[in-house]
Amino acid sequence: MGSFFSQQQVQATLIAIVLAAAATSAGPALGGFPPEDLLVTDNLPGHSGGVLSVALRSEPKTLNPVLAVDISSREVIRCLTADLIHINRASLKTEPALAKSWRVSPDGLVYTLKLRRGLRFSDGQPFDADDVVFSFQVYLDQKVHAPQRDLLVVGGRPVGVQKIDAETVRFELAKPYAAAERLFDSVAMLPRHLLDSAYREGHFSDLWPMATPPSQFAGLGPFRLKEYVPGVRMVLEPNPYYWKEDRAHNRLPYAGQVVFLFVASEDAQVIRFQSGDTDILSRFSADNYDVLEKQQAAKGYQLFDLGPGLEYNFLFFNLNDLATKNLAEIARKQPWFQEVRFRQAVSAAIDRESMVRLVYGGRATPLWSPVSPGDKLWIDDRIPRLPQSADRARQLLKLAGFNWNSSGALIDAQGNAVEFSILTSSSNAQRTKLATLIQDDLSKLGMNVHVVPLDFRAMVDRLLKSYDYEAAIMGLVNGDTDPNPAMNVWLSSGGTHLWHPNQQKPATTWEGEIDRLMEEQLVTLNYAKRKRLYDRVQEIIAEQLPIICLVSPNILVGAKNRVADFHPAILDPYALWNVEQLYIQ
Repeated sequence: MGSFFSQQQVQATLIAIVLAAAATSAGPALGGFPPEDLLVTDNLPGHSGGVLSVALRSEPKTLNPVLAVDISSREVIRCLTADLIHINRASLKTEPALAKSWRVSPDGLVYTLKLRRGLRFSDGQPFDADDVVFSFQVYLDQKVHAPQRDLLVVGGRPVGVQKIDAETVRFELAKPYAAAERLFDSVAMLPRHLLDSAYREGHFSDLWPMATPPSQFAGLGPFRLKEYVPGVRMVLEPNPYYWKEDRAHNRLPYAGQVVFLFVASEDAQVIRFQSGDTDILSRFSADNYDVLEKQQAAKGYQLFDLGPGLEYNFLFFNLNDLATKNLAEIARKQPWFQEVRFRQAVSAAIDRESMVRLVYGGRATPLWSPVSPGDKLWIDDRIPRLPQSADRARQLLKLAGFNWNSSGALIDAQGNAVEFSILTSSSNAQRTKLATLIQDDLSKLGMNVHVVPLDFRAMVDRLLKSYDYEAAIMGLVNGDTDPNPAMNVWLSSGGTHLWHPNQQKPATTWEGEIDRLMEEQLVTLNYAKRKRLYDRVQEIIAEQLPIICLVSPNILVGAKNRVADFHPAILDPYALWNVEQLYIQ
């Protein structure tokens, strides 16, 4: 699953890595451009044309791949952009993409990537090493706050990027980087000709909102923008310059259009799928899976339960520094949230098994750490999986200085009743149900908890910008089975370090230890040693509970029988990872 360099490999002479499965084909020269160095896929030839329709639970927030953090934005952007080296979602191994080959220096510090010749962005402009250097300049710019940046800082120093010639780029690392080739998968290449001016003027964060005209957007993905109707849909059309072809030399993608419909609720998505309005369905509940399962033959679709994926749902409290915020009421409650025994008591009171049964119909796994059983290489099996215990929770609360008044309400040492709200996304029925079950579990401890569903965008703004929240339930999906893509979550300076993002220095000693461990595993080439370091990270999270992990839902996916070459995977995006190969029969 993972890809690791042994010490012998690193000490060896120059290593050339070229995957035979990614054969190339020289396409014709177009309009004075050099012949296209196309990637030939190994799938059976499909049929061109047709419309592939997919529903999104929430409207994307941006088309900017450097700034996107929400699932809907990333789902669309993946169809529009491409990376240098790609992680195949079926095999979980790296394979050539925009870079047709790469080599590693004997000391493991220099990666030299050879780009495909003759490639063009979806607006017809050429792609070359200048675009690669520009892209990494943007991702590494601290003022941009790209979530990918944490991956690109090795040994305390940003990755060095240098153009050798129009088709060759060299990357220099301060230290050998574990599974280094995998980091390129998360970095979409940007068109310098469109973005450079605004970037240099300091307006990069304003680039590529949802209303961007198609003429002002360009990517290297299989599709390009065609139409955006706010609140209704986004339509993509084939990128005529896409750099892949099938074995019969048919240019990919096959689909004549990809239509993303904005459907705000899961139940509405299921109805649209049943009625034939959409062709692919993912991220839906076990309840709806059971309903849909009974109608597979009659309705002409197939369902897939892939088991645990890499998603983890969790509860967390507001541990942010609120000194510059006008949030006195939340600040008054923060001493509760900052007390680790309070968080441990909350965790002890939560009935995860009931969550699996009542919310997911058994199609989920209870969690006590952010690594799910779906990630067999990295899960730490030593972390205690303690069952619910209200008695243990009360003991922890007493040790933390809490008590109960005559009416049974939990009070702090100053006599204040413990009352707080939990934010959830109104578009995610499962997380709202999780919050309701937590509300019930904590009421048995005398806590008065309110569940507040919000529009997803409004919720993200509160979590990452205004800090106007007391507690929240969120879900994150690890971008790879390897630990490195989670750097921006676990580093104290990370933008997705949700409980206190973008810290200048670690706020606690244990966050400092997590920083050290994550940075050390990043440059440790031996898998067993890396595993011990990452195990310790998981153990600190389980002890200190900056997030209280709850459940990992199974990957549930459905597709109409007319969608050919459909192969869902546990690595996000589950259903559309090979969208260029999907076709309508």
